[in-house]
Amino acid sequence: MQRSTLWLALGIFSLLSTYAAGQEVQPPTLETIARTGIIRLGYADRNIPFSYLGTGPEPIGYSIELCLKVVDSIKEKLDLPGLKVDFVKRTPSNRITLLNDGTIDMECVASTNTEERRKAVWFSYSHFITGTRYVALKSSGLNTVADLAGRTVVVTTGTINIGQLNVLNRKLGLNIAVLQNDSTEGGFEMVTENRASAFVMDDILLRSFVAETGRPEDYAISNEYLAPPQPYGLMLRHGDTGFRDAVNEALGEIYASGEIEKIYEKWFNAPIPPNGMNLQRPLPDDLADAFRNPVDTTAQ
Repeated sequence: MQRSTLWLALGIFSLLSTYAAGQEVQPPTLETIARTGIIRLGYADRNIPFSYLGTGPEPIGYSIELCLKVVDSIKEKLDLPGLKVDFVKRTPSNRITLLNDGTIDMECVASTNTEERRKAVWFSYSHFITGTRYVALKSSGLNTVADLAGRTVVVTTGTINIGQLNVLNRKLGLNIAVLQNDSTEGGFEMVTENRASAFVMDDILLRSFVAETGRPEDYAISNEYLAPPQPYGLMLRHGDTGFRDAVNEALGEIYASGEIEKIYEKWFNAPIPPNGMNLQRPLPDDLADAFRNPVDTTAQ
């Protein structure tokens, strides 16, 4: 009797521990999609040009377009022409939780694929590469990493930029006061409103925020990287090999056909909705090579 009670207690403790750690095992994504007729895509409302709201109710952007093409491929794979897409808004701080608890099936924004993150989630083939810089008001005269010494700098909660900034802060003894904001737009606004000297974020996102203001001459983006360029991928649930393979197969076809170059040109080197902003960023060589030779990082 005592032994049975002990095993029961241990079983309950194990279940509670697993739940508390957010490690509930979700059924295979393709199986759930086939059963429900729904695929749930995580989006951001202001992550230009990857995922954002234009004039309509549904998000648009480079990552959104790629995800929708993946959805088209899954429709054929599962013979589900009526497959419904549910868009679910996510934030940098809750995206991994929403993915692993089954709230979303794929994140269609701009998440950096790092070794540390791959312990909790998986990533598709890379669809973008960028490095970390900071933005400041031009009037502040900040341009280099050393210029941040003694300044108040904001980063977005749940991003890798926090760790990158903290490493530099300790290594170089910069005595930076690090603040966190729950959203990328909130971090940028803190610089605009002079509540922080600089905002640290991925280079391409900083450039989109600056361009969106209509007054790019008021801002300066650091001329040095705070961390070297790293790839973005569509974020997927960890351990779901079937869904990972389906997503990578769809992306691989887009890359091999050359269609990816047209999609890239549309979002990064041409006017985009709703206001005709043009980021003027031609396809770089490192990204072109990633398209020609896609790598499955989950196998590494």
